[in-house]
Amino acid sequence: MSGSNFPALRRSCRRTRDLLRPADGSAILEFALTLPLLVVFVVGIFDFSGAFNQKQKIEQAAQEGAIVAGSQPTSDMYYPPNPNPDSLQPVVAAVFNSLAGSGVLPQAGSAGNCKLPAPLPLQKPGLIWVYTIAGCPDTLTITINRGWTVSQIAPGTANAVGTQITVSYPYHWRFNSVIQLLIPGANYAAVTSLQETATVHNQM
Repeated sequence: MSGSNFPALRRSCRRTRDLLRPADGSAILEFALTLPLLVVFVVGIFDFSGAFNQKQKIEQAAQEGAIVAGSQPTSDMYYPPNPNPDSLQPVVAAVFNSLAGSGVLPQAGSAGNCKLPAPLPLQKPGLIWVYTIAGCPDTLTITINRGWTVSQIAPGTANAVGTQITVSYPYHWRFNSVIQLLIPGANYAAVTSLQETATVHNQM
C-alpha cells in the first residue's frame, strides 16, 4: 500500500469512529432508562408469585382445619355457651402446624415468639370463635364457625349444618423496596391481608 493512501484511511477510520460514538452513547442511555423498569418488572413477577404461593398455603391450612373441625363433637359448646371449647383446640393446632410446616410461619425455635399458646378466643354471637396468635411475626387470625348452615337445598329437605374455617395472615410486598428506583421517596402499601375460607359438614 502506498503512503498516499494512509491519510485517506485515517480519515475513513475517524469518520467510522465518529459515527459509532453516538450509537454507543444512546445504547448506554437506553439501558440506564430501562434498567429500573426491568428491575421492577422482575420483582413484580417474583412478588406476585410469592403472594399467590402464600395464598395457596393459607387455603390448604383452612382446609386442614375444617377437616379436623368437622370430626369434632359439638357437645361442649352449646348451653351454657363455652368461651373456649376443648374441641376447638385441635382445629387451631391443625391450622397453625400447617402454616408452620409450609413456611408461612417461622418454625418453632427460630427467632421471634411464634408458638402455639393456649388459645383464648373472642367469642362472637352464635357458634363463632375468633382466635388470634401474635408474634409470628405478624398476627394470625383463625375464625371458627361451627354453626354454619346452608339454606334449604331442595323442597322437603333439612338444612345442612357444618363448620366454616377462615384463616387470615398478612403478606409483605417487596415493591416498596424497588419502587423508589423510579420515584424517589415514593411509598407503596406494603402489606395485604390474605384470607381463605374452607367449609365442611359436621360429622358429629
